[in-house]
Amino acid sequence: MRAAISHKFGRDYGLGTQPWMENHVYPGKFVGNPSLSVTVSQYMISLRRRKVHSGETVTSARAMDEPTLKELWVFNCAAKRNEHVRISRKRKAEHPEDWGGFLIRMMLYLLYLVSFLCLLRFDEALRITWHDVTFQGSDFRVRLMLPFRKTHQHGGIAPFYLYANIHKPWMCPVRAFAVWWLLTSQNNDHLDGYVFRKKVGSDGSSESFLECFRNNLLDISVDPRPYGTHSFRRGGCQYLAMVLRWPFRNICTWGGWAENFDNPSTIFKYLLSWTDSPFVEREDYFNPDRPRHDPCPTCGRTCACA
Repeated sequence: MRAAISHKFGRDYGLGTQPWMENHVYPGKFVGNPSLSVTVSQYMISLRRRKVHSGETVTSARAMDEPTLKELWVFNCAAKRNEHVRISRKRKAEHPEDWGGFLIRMMLYLLYLVSFLCLLRFDEALRITWHDVTFQGSDFRVRLMLPFRKTHQHGGIAPFYLYANIHKPWMCPVRAFAVWWLLTSQNNDHLDGYVFRKKVGSDGSSESFLECFRNNLLDISVDPRPYGTHSFRRGGCQYLAMVLRWPFRNICTWGGWAENFDNPSTIFKYLLSWTDSPFVEREDYFNPDRPRHDPCPTCGRTCACA
């Protein structure tokens, strides 16, 4: 809520992101963003403390992880390709599993993967157009240039370079982009619109895609209630840190947090939350016989430090 108010004052009213303070030249006149005042900060801290004392726990969206992404990929790829068969509302009501066909599922998985690997918010990913996507065949990679980012509203957005992952096809953005490009090219001679098109009967907003995402989780028998549109951004941050072992500096630069460290605790909020499934059981931290990991495709190691 405070972030929304800060954005309203800073962007719409042109008050910027400077703290609210009294003008030293003109006493009695205040400048800056009212939402960033010391008084509001103290109130938010005391509000959180009172909620904790009353037994209420502040809950963030559960982070997405690679095993769940793999399950979604396997299920969606096995969907029947009957896009030309119109499903009536009565059948959808009687068979909730028919909420989406093969095309919708392939588009959704690309949205999942791009948001996960590039640490994007859903509203940022939904604004991507085919003009922003470049297939670079010589390097077998995809260059993604975002048209909008919440943290770079005045330009200066660095491109994302996504490479193929032949060892894990469910984590391969090049494959996901290629599949969706081929499917959409069958009905369009020239692709120049949004990559993630509107689902029939929806407004194309983050909320409608969130509904599809939760339906998709139900397909693989996963409780969708803890998940939200921020799950992929949080999960991607944890994936880069815990699985790929990226340094925090690289994660901040890749995710767009490196230029302004006005809130250095942000990345740790993404890395740690009680709602997320633990990577290691408590009893196995020092267990020398703890289960091995999947082999590293580069060095083949399976130890916990690989």
